[in-house]
Amino acid sequence: MLQQTPVNRVLPAHAAWLQRWPEPAALAAASPADAVRQWDRLGYPRRAVRLHASSGLITARHGGRVPASAEQLQALPGVGSYTAAAVASFAFGRRHAVLDTNVRRVLARLVAGAFSPAPAPTAAERRLAQSLLPEDGILAARWSVGLMELGALVCTATRPRCGDCPVAADCAWLRLGRPAALSRRPAPAYLGSDRQCRGRLLAVLRAAAAPVPPDILGTAWQDAAQYSRSLETLIADGLVVRCPDGSLALPGDETVTAPPASASVRFSSVAQTMVDGEPPRLWQLNATGRPR
Repeated sequence: MLQQTPVNRVLPAHAAWLQRWPEPAALAAASPADAVRQWDRLGYPRRAVRLHASSGLITARHGGRVPASAEQLQALPGVGSYTAAAVASFAFGRRHAVLDTNVRRVLARLVAGAFSPAPAPTAAERRLAQSLLPEDGILAARWSVGLMELGALVCTATRPRCGDCPVAADCAWLRLGRPAALSRRPAPAYLGSDRQCRGRLLAVLRAAAAPVPPDILGTAWQDAAQYSRSLETLIADGLVVRCPDGSLALPGDETVTAPPASASVRFSSVAQTMVDGEPPRLWQLNATGRPR
């Protein structure tokens, strides 16, 4: 949940998630649609689907216990090298370099003298981070946490507080005169983007208790070409399922009885009155198509 998502948004979502599913087996017994709904608008909803799939594998292959080795963790859906290293290090005391954005920035300035690291981690970065780790796994985990906090609170992305930095005397970036960052392409705008379109379509499907007819879902976004493109990426990502009758649903909801044709007016009116991708909370249709 914390990947590319602020802590203040994650904390309540994390607590609610663990209250509902305290063990992997509990999540595995739920529907993927339940996971997507619980994820709500936390961002990057593919993580919910992959977390649900991982819980099934953890239950089936590892007796319901999260594996301790990075190799076994990376065999789970959606778990890459960073997540595997973080879980193995912080939860099990294994000696792994944990390269998040803050750690990479600290090492780029401290050792390489660059304002910011490359867009993606390089093999050289991984070797450097691994070489700096204490030999003891528990100490290595503390070291990684320390670097994360240093990057988050002191060696920040835009306004580093070099006067408060405990390693300023050894910082290559300071020795070089604080060279400016290389120009980077600005992040694309959210409003009107495919990402916003995807979020709006998911918001409709999360609020529905049954598959949504395609002509009704299509009213949630005005640009027909962008709607079609975004819908196909949602299907490809496993976040949306196209039912045999052509209606759309969250994975696991495709077997729910679809609302009757008489409900289409209610679907349409609600889809058209959504604000910023979030349908009114009153739109909670049961299997008969009546608001609940």
